[in-house]
Amino acid sequence: MVIVVSIEGAEVTPQRYSVRQHPPVPTDPGRPAYFLRVTLDDCPCGTGERYDVCCGRLHRGAAEAASAEELMRSRYAAYAVGELGYVWRTWHPRTRPESVEPDPTLRWTGLTVLDAGDDEVEFEAAYDRAGTPGRLHERSRFEQRRGRWVYVDGDLS
Repeated sequence: MVIVVSIEGAEVTPQRYSVRQHPPVPTDPGRPAYFLRVTLDDCPCGTGERYDVCCGRLHRGAAEAASAEELMRSRYAAYAVGELGYVWRTWHPRTRPESVEPDPTLRWTGLTVLDAGDDEVEFEAAYDRAGTPGRLHERSRFEQRRGRWVYVDGDLS
């Protein structure tokens, strides 16, 4: 038997994933295969929607953020699930770093949007760094560039 596992998202723990068995997929004759899909149930951005239909579709490039708040939420979710290429692609070229590197000691644990305007979003992001909890408070600025929202910069407090 061949088992194919597709993982969508990251930080797969029993509290945050579901497994569904799909009908057998064609393989070599006489060798049944089953397709299991592991998905994040809740999007890390805090909307309560499934990751795949919330920020996952933005991370995959199937859709663009429709507002500054949606982009900010999707960028937070990208940090949380390790989609750092998305973070880099959605950063304004004028202000983005040469690369966005993962921090293996950091785990993002929650997002609260405090205020959202047309091109600014104030939020607080909770994290755990090497067993020590913390919070990041930022007022981020965004702009549309060629019809797409991008992160410009932010003020930390």
